[in-house]
Amino acid sequence: MSFAYQIALAFVADLLVGDPKGFPHPVKIIAHVASGLEAFFRKTFFSLKFAGIITTMIVVAASFFSVWMIIRGLDHVHPQLGWVASSFFIYTTLSVRSLFEESRSVLQYLKEPNICKARESLSNIVSRDTDNLEKEGIVRATVETVAESTIDGIIAPLFFAALGGAPLAIAFKAISTMDSLFGYKDETYRDFGWAPARMDDLANWFPARLGLLAIATSATLCGLSGKNSFAIAMRDGSKHPSPNAGFSEAAMAGALGVRLGGTSFYSGERNVKPFIGDKLRELELSDITQSHKIMFAASLLGLAVVISIEIVHELF
Repeated sequence: MSFAYQIALAFVADLLVGDPKGFPHPVKIIAHVASGLEAFFRKTFFSLKFAGIITTMIVVAASFFSVWMIIRGLDHVHPQLGWVASSFFIYTTLSVRSLFEESRSVLQYLKEPNICKARESLSNIVSRDTDNLEKEGIVRATVETVAESTIDGIIAPLFFAALGGAPLAIAFKAISTMDSLFGYKDETYRDFGWAPARMDDLANWFPARLGLLAIATSATLCGLSGKNSFAIAMRDGSKHPSPNAGFSEAAMAGALGVRLGGTSFYSGERNVKPFIGDKLRELELSDITQSHKIMFAASLLGLAVVISIEIVHELF
């Protein structure tokens, strides 16, 4: 059951330690390499789409094989070193504590109330413009981010770690990082960011559907309506521009009995997304707290499923 223990240890380490400031996180290295390759290949290739494809392939492959070689090399020195290294790399792909802390700070500033600080804190975890958001808009953005990040920051890394260990989990994180860096539809990245955006859609497709079930089940465990969560996810999940994010957001909206989506601004440009969920009431500060509870429950549920599968696999 060593591999199951690796995933469990990584999860516990993320809960206890999170992402310390100044920590040489692999994601920072991946982002640095990706940005460097972007600058180089933009000058090298006439086609920005091709440049983006080459950059994506190199970064993902390099991330996978670098981690694989580090683990194998340490494993040859001593098996325990390889085991610890594998646990460490899986730990770096998880974002349970950081998602909670960063979104909780938004909630704390709203409670003070300090709307300016809340906007500033929110800007650290979303790509939309936050300067002119009022209380309800900030709550909506926070709940949407917690829902979406529950998938790509927790469920998906656990899924890929179970599927292919630390190397595959890091490869997924490389895809997610490049999508965050380049996956925009503006003039600068419409072509260059096509490859990482499409690859991120593909990588998150199955985890997003698993996450839908995890969020709906967690809603029930948290005393909310799991039935409504699942129903709204199935009804509204495909309305979102993203083929994946809509399912987790819709599941969260159904669990809370609120409506998400609508108008947002990105780099000053108005973006109107379809409404998700039913507006049974107005959004409240408590919805952020409830989204945290669902996120933690879904994370633990995902961990339990992954470990159970690994135990059965290793036994038989």
